[in-house]
Amino acid sequence: MLNKYPLWKTLMVVFIVAFGALYASPNLYGEDPAVQISGLRGVEITEASLDSVKSQLTQAQIDYSSIALEKGTLLVRFKNTETQLQARDLLNDALGNKYSIALNLTPATPDWLAGLGGTPMKLGLDLSGGVHFLMEVDMKAAVTKAQDSMVSDFRTDLRGEKIRYRSVKKSADSIVVQLRNAEDLDKAENFLSKRNRDFVFVENDDTFILTATMSDAKLKEIRDYALQQNITIIRNRVNELGVAEPLVQRQGQKHIVIELPGVQDTAKAKEILSATATIEFRMVDQDNDLSSALNGRVPASSQLLTERSGKPVLLKKRIMLTGDHIVDANSSFDEYNRPQVNITLDSPGGSKFSSATKSAIGKPMATVFIEYKPTDREDAQGNTVFEKVEEVISVATIQARLGKSFRITGAGSQAEAHNLALLLRAGALIAPIHIVEERTVGPTLGAENVQLGFQAIMMGFGLVFVFMLIYYRAFGVVANLALGANLVLIIGVMSLIPGATLTLPGMAGIVLTVGMAVDANVLIFERIREEIRAGKSVQQSIHQGYDAAFSTIIDANITTLIAALILFAVGTGPIKGFAVTLSIGIITSMFTAVIGTRTVVNAVWGGKRLDKLSI
Repeated sequence: MLNKYPLWKTLMVVFIVAFGALYASPNLYGEDPAVQISGLRGVEITEASLDSVKSQLTQAQIDYSSIALEKGTLLVRFKNTETQLQARDLLNDALGNKYSIALNLTPATPDWLAGLGGTPMKLGLDLSGGVHFLMEVDMKAAVTKAQDSMVSDFRTDLRGEKIRYRSVKKSADSIVVQLRNAEDLDKAENFLSKRNRDFVFVENDDTFILTATMSDAKLKEIRDYALQQNITIIRNRVNELGVAEPLVQRQGQKHIVIELPGVQDTAKAKEILSATATIEFRMVDQDNDLSSALNGRVPASSQLLTERSGKPVLLKKRIMLTGDHIVDANSSFDEYNRPQVNITLDSPGGSKFSSATKSAIGKPMATVFIEYKPTDREDAQGNTVFEKVEEVISVATIQARLGKSFRITGAGSQAEAHNLALLLRAGALIAPIHIVEERTVGPTLGAENVQLGFQAIMMGFGLVFVFMLIYYRAFGVVANLALGANLVLIIGVMSLIPGATLTLPGMAGIVLTVGMAVDANVLIFERIREEIRAGKSVQQSIHQGYDAAFSTIIDANITTLIAALILFAVGTGPIKGFAVTLSIGIITSMFTAVIGTRTVVNAVWGGKRLDKLSI
């Protein structure tokens, strides 16, 4: 019989629409104003912190809806923004600078729906608010770090070639090699110039000094590499923060733009993004006297540092291994329930560390945590001067030869061990960076954008709804039902996909798919009209209308889908958000406009003897 669906197919369509409606429904419940409290610099949030916050709010007579400790963060919900702001100001004064107190908006999804995995759509920076950072890379530090590496390479190469030298040290943009005689000077110049073609070598025959100066091309390569690597590492750190649809891109010669939608905890974000943290492993100097070093007589081959407790430690300057070889790091607890960081090295790092510890079994080794912090000073070029801070976080005796996997302790707290593991896993920045501009897009402005975008969607939907109802009458009602189902399915799919984020351009994509969904119905309905005018029966006209228009609809939508996928592949930020909603809208509109409407048409008019049709 023409135009009759089996029951299972009708139920399948109903199930898909109902499933989409279920997972779109969390967006109806809105969000609660909240204050998010997290620890800085490794400070942990505990049950005692929760009790303290409760006490502070109760004494100040500030009502809150709920308070919960989730994943090391304290979240306090309020009924309105007025009490939210009062609580923020109160807790800022009460808790001090060891904690980050940030405004937030938390989904008010019921527990039963959240238990089914229902969550509202993630909103972009322009809709939910968030933070915008403009960061500057310290190019001077990048060049200095490259020079330090080249000094080490020069020494290794000369020793490998058995060319004797007095010293190798850096000076401005140059590396100065002091040789013993003219013969060694010529050998060094011939050997090093062939291996380092990006340097200009100048000999001084009187003093037996060879000066290697970086070419302009080499300096540009170092700066470009530092900028690009920092961008890659920051992207890794942003991924660790779990931010949806972040924007991390280059701006100019030394700046990086970062946009983090939905992030209101700016202090925590800055701590993770700008930290230039790495570690070094060095042997403790047992050959020289610590008390002499404390009195100012530090050997040239050693360095005096302190542990976190303030205890001084004399270390050898020679670095056994740096954090550049770390490929994975995670935090856990040791057998004594103390926080530790488990580290995995790459193959070269594992071989290097194995060789370095082979002859050091039974001797103490120190783990040095290194961080660059911006100061208030500026250099001649107006760049911020960074201060290098070194701290010994652990001293342990090497019990056996170490390889690709090992662990370090002494991080202090589990939160600090977690942060250290995150930074080491994401990579140490090639050069220090600092924030030169910070903008926060508040949730209020985002809410206004959401309201305006929603009005645009409803206006477009309403105009199309009225047109279809007037022009196609009963079939127009069917098309409008499909249009509503399409909108529900788009929201449901956007809510289900973990990485999907709705932006203002994404809303434009939804409006566009509304028009495309109706376009498919127009093609079908006009073909049905043509078949009726040609004298065919109503059932034949309906059948032929859907079958004949199907190939045209598929062709039109597939070409648009290809364009959307290209936009998604090459675009960033808002462009990618537009491509996501457009792609989802194309797929759902094909389902609702063809299969959905046909299910309704078959249920209402299919298999019946009809002389005319309300179309």
